[in-house]
Amino acid sequence: MIALLASLAALALIVHDRHGWSWATSPPDTPGPVSEAPALPTSSANPAEDRRYRALGDFVARKYRVSQDMAYDLVRLAHNVGQQAGLDPLLIIAVIAVESRFNPIAESIAGAKGLMQIIPKYHTDKFQEYGGEKAVFDPVANVKVGARILKDYIRLTGNEGIALQMYAGALSDGEDEYTIKVMNEQQRLKQVVAPTARGGFTRTSTNTSAPRTGSQIPQ
Repeated sequence: MIALLASLAALALIVHDRHGWSWATSPPDTPGPVSEAPALPTSSANPAEDRRYRALGDFVARKYRVSQDMAYDLVRLAHNVGQQAGLDPLLIIAVIAVESRFNPIAESIAGAKGLMQIIPKYHTDKFQEYGGEKAVFDPVANVKVGARILKDYIRLTGNEGIALQMYAGALSDGEDEYTIKVMNEQQRLKQVVAPTARGGFTRTSTNTSAPRTGSQIPQ
């Protein structure tokens, strides 16, 4: 019994060290809302950063009806990934909000999965370092890959609005509805951390010579 308990404890430490989360990365058989908060490693944020994360986490928890602990951890994750990818973390949070409403096991009919609704078959290379396509439901892997995809599209198009439409597979939408949704949510998040910010995003032309093709274009 003692040997069994020791083995289980060692396995738990390996999973935690590898993924940075204390919950299982495999999704339940039936996708649905997740109420348990994934636990990130102990925060090294300074007090100002922690207040920012708390404010954003409280906003996300109230609006999207997820636990405050889970919202806080996902906000921290978005900031860490944003810093690594060179993206505004509020943009990442806004994409998560629009794509999955912070449900890490969300899945669409089209096959988009996880927090940032990635279609794994188009990005198999990006999931290799996380153990393959099954990692799409791992919040850390999903957000890192989603941010990388979005960053690649921004580099490709030179335009954040077009990149967002490309991310959504909505380049044929002349009204840029997806971009407007994401940027309006980003603006609301900015108001949470800077209450003096005002105004929303309205459509500006994103017409370029870039081909208007489908969602999650394979790289």
